Amino acid sequence: MDPEFDRSAPAQSGVLMTVAPDIRRIIANNPSPFTFTGTCTYVVGRGDVTVIDPGPEDEAHIDALLAALPNERIGRILITHTHRDHSPGARMLKARTGAPIIGCAPHRASREALAGETRRLDASSDSEHAPERVLVDNEIYEAEDHAFRVLETPGHTANHLAFELIGTGMVFSGDHVMAWSTSIVAPPDGAMGPYLESLEKLIAREDDRAYWPGHGGPVADPRRFTRALLSHRRQRETQILDFLARGPARIPAMVAANYPGLNPALVGAAGLSVFAHIEDLVGRGEIVTEGDATLESLFALK
Repeated sequence: MDPEFDRSAPAQSGVLMTVAPDIRRIIANNPSPFTFTGTCTYVVGRGDVTVIDPGPEDEAHIDALLAALPNERIGRILITHTHRDHSPGARMLKARTGAPIIGCAPHRASREALAGETRRLDASSDSEHAPERVLVDNEIYEAEDHAFRVLETPGHTANHLAFELIGTGMVFSGDHVMAWSTSIVAPPDGAMGPYLESLEKLIAREDDRAYWPGHGGPVADPRRFTRALLSHRRQRETQILDFLARGPARIPAMVAANYPGLNPALVGAAGLSVFAHIEDLVGRGEIVTEGDATLESLFALK
């Protein structure tokens, strides 16, 4: 069962819109093959509000957010994870409002970077993120008129969190589960094993009604969709094992075989996704290579 992705544009950027009771959304103007129409910033509550993921370092986005909240106080800034399209705006918003930054921990890689990987890691990660308070799994964080339950969901990044808005069935899923696309899992920043475990963790939850992700529109049937995502990832894993059953191979050959018609701009991301699966399979003893597993390594079935 493959996921049924919804690639309809959710709204224009720069406009704060009510999308559910006590939930408003404004989209940053940073569209790309990896961010879809832009980063979704959420405003929760009324009067004293929580802002979730203020987005990239974009003065215009912060200006638009504040202009849309003329008589309301931003009481806290909640961050799901530390990629540059999600967390740098928090420091700009804090400077304008004094609101504390809380949520995920400072950025860290899922494993130590190998030679040549540091530049890629630095390009995507927000190493300046320094929250006043780090939240942990299953912690309840109470605001003035609403409360969140923290869900640790590592995989896309090592420090990724999702936030359940208690009493509503709504979960802010960051980039862990999105309706428009699969989430990139790119070593050493991300790791496939924890990502799959985090999908299983969400599937085990029975009362979620919708996910509000970091990009695109809502996930309307969370358990069904997340099961499909997990099935899709398992199929990718099987494709890799079947390909290697024909003989040793490198990642570019696997990408060419398993991603027909892929947008050339996404070939690199597909290679990293395959690499993440391979790292997991190497760790489980199903695939072998000489020395450290890298993007250039030759892989074989054990």
